Amino acid sequence: MWNLWDVFASEFFGTAVLLLLGAGVVATNLLPKSKGRGGGWLMINFGWGLAVFAGVYAAWKTGGHLNPAVTIAKVVAYWFDPAVTLNGAAVGSETAVAVNFENVIVYIVAQFLGAFVGAVLAYLAFKKQFDQDCDPALKLGVFATAPEVRSYGWNLVTEAMGTAVLIVFVMVAGGTPSSVGPLAVALIIVGIGASLGGPTGYAINPARDLGPRVAHAVLPIKGKGGSDWSYSWVPVVGPIIGAVVAVVVVYLLGLGSIDITAALPL
Repeated sequence: MWNLWDVFASEFFGTAVLLLLGAGVVATNLLPKSKGRGGGWLMINFGWGLAVFAGVYAAWKTGGHLNPAVTIAKVVAYWFDPAVTLNGAAVGSETAVAVNFENVIVYIVAQFLGAFVGAVLAYLAFKKQFDQDCDPALKLGVFATAPEVRSYGWNLVTEAMGTAVLIVFVMVAGGTPSSVGPLAVALIIVGIGASLGGPTGYAINPARDLGPRVAHAVLPIKGKGGSDWSYSWVPVVGPIIGAVVAVVVVYLLGLGSIDITAALPL
């Protein structure tokens, strides 16, 4: 059975990979003196999708949550069905990670720390680009999301909706004969970004936004400006609401697989 260090290391490493590659594609698209500057929104969507693909495989021991909203969704699923485990392994098996307070806290702490470290690594990779003069909002955009039209209530709805689509897709697709794998999850991330990501930049992951936002605040980034803390709660609260609603809807409607990570062939 995986111990707490195994759980921490898996989610930490996977989330760090996610943010290194995800923040990296945004930096490539936005920062001056980048060979990929101006690659466009779809470039960012596909980059984040592939970042999730890599991160899920990196965190295979724990089911590749990489996202506190996914972990919270597993907790809600457990309330409906005690057979649910955090990593999708059968209850009582040697590799199962039980749904309990200690394990859930380790998952979430590891995700936030991994996101912070991944963002720092992305900064180091693009250090000379960050040193160039440009709009501070572009530099913050590498680390954290921001709405195109600031309306906290509607921004919250957008983030909740995008996260709910992700959770419902994985749960329902996991119950189909073909099941799903990390590549399918990566593609739904691309789809959510292309369709629902425009209003807020689609964090759909509290760790993905807050961990890098803290990194932006503490790193010595030339001309970085503020970290937009007034908005920071939206990409934390919105995804959590969306995850809880998604699980409840799937159970109430009797749709698909009830285990979010059991469908992933890891």
